[in-house]
Amino acid sequence: MKYEINSDNRIIALKSGVWGDAGTMGGFVGSEHSLSQYGDCWVYGDAWVYGDAWVHGNACVSGNALVYDNAQVSGNTKVSGNALVYDNARVSGDAEVFGDALVFDNALVYGNALVYGNPLVSDNAKVYGDAEVYGDALVFGDTRVFGDMKITQSYNSPVNIEELSDELVLL
Repeated sequence: MKYEINSDNRIIALKSGVWGDAGTMGGFVGSEHSLSQYGDCWVYGDAWVYGDAWVHGNACVSGNALVYDNAQVSGNTKVSGNALVYDNARVSGDAEVFGDALVFDNALVYGNALVYGNPLVSDNAKVYGDAEVYGDALVFGDTRVFGDMKITQSYNSPVNIEELSDELVLL
């Protein structure tokens, strides 16, 4: 085991790792099901992971970030600042969610994607590749933000962006 949970739900390292030496105090978890005992995943600072949420792989949650409900954070991802990841949202790969970002419903953020500032990514939206969603952007519905796209304002596409991108390439 790499950590134990103290009486106020804060994790304490039982061995040295990327989080520091044995005895290092981490963030808060709702239960041992919230944070994997394997890999280099960790919860830092005042961050919380609770409900049926799960952090695994080499992912880290830090700052005042909250991951809860059925959300999953995995891979080499970082969720930090005041970011919220909840409902059935997934953040994976090398993606980063930070600032005051909200990722929820069935939204997916993966690859090398960045979601930061004060954006909202929800519904069945997917942000992936090297895409960035930032500022006060709202990405929702079945929207796909991918490749090198950068979204800074409200974006809800009723069309399939992948099809549109293919058509634009042909022009």
